[in-house]
Amino acid sequence: MRSEKKFAENLARKAGTLLKKKFGEKRHITYKGEINIVTDADKMSEDLIVKEISRNFPQHGILTEESPSIAGTAPARWIIDPLDGTTNYAHRFPFFCVSIALEIEGIVRLGVIYDPLREELYSGLRGAGSYLNGQKLKVSSVANLSQSLLATGFPYDLRETRNNNLNYFNAMAIKAQAIRRAGAAALDLAYLAAGRFDGFWELKLKPWDTAAGVLLVVEAGGEISEISGTAWKLSSPDLLASNGLVHKNMLEILQSAKNQWHFIEEKPRRIS
Repeated sequence: MRSEKKFAENLARKAGTLLKKKFGEKRHITYKGEINIVTDADKMSEDLIVKEISRNFPQHGILTEESPSIAGTAPARWIIDPLDGTTNYAHRFPFFCVSIALEIEGIVRLGVIYDPLREELYSGLRGAGSYLNGQKLKVSSVANLSQSLLATGFPYDLRETRNNNLNYFNAMAIKAQAIRRAGAAALDLAYLAAGRFDGFWELKLKPWDTAAGVLLVVEAGGEISEISGTAWKLSSPDLLASNGLVHKNMLEILQSAKNQWHFIEEKPRRIS
């Protein structure tokens, strides 16, 4: 896996350099939903990554956010988010990344996340630890939730569904030291692996949001599960990740808020 790791690191840097170059330029934006957007930079980054993988590993499958999946003949699949934090990027908010993972026979073996603005390259191999620019990572040692800095995010269907994370956010906000909602789940998980965050939870994430980041957290000594406490899988409907020390406490708070819905109802429309 060393050669695949080096390939993924170089590829993430290439894609990140492209994103950084276009960051200050005017960009074309289209909408996949009312607030769910995609930029021309997403597509350019994705095209670059897919082309390089297809040329170097033609038998591997590819799962990526903006295009149909590519089936492979080998039991290996690359899972890609060419630009995690698209809304941030579109508004020139400097918090976004490239995420690349390699899954073999159903298990994520390799994860790489690159933040091009800070030139921070997070990478990890299963069983071999997580690293930031070559320095080994370890999750934080904070054991008290009231002293913890947490991260979360909200789903794109926030306005249409009760399952929108507002209940969990409200419950956790009065228990933690603070919560950040920066808008790029992959980078949130990388920060957790680096000890910058102590815990993270989010609903309705996709494999490209989580595959690389979860591996980094686990290899840095962290703990993951579903919000229910059951074992997490790439297909899981939600994710709870932590340094392990505050995991049980976070689970208890999230479970206590499970049915305390906070639904945003649209105002009645005037009929003329």
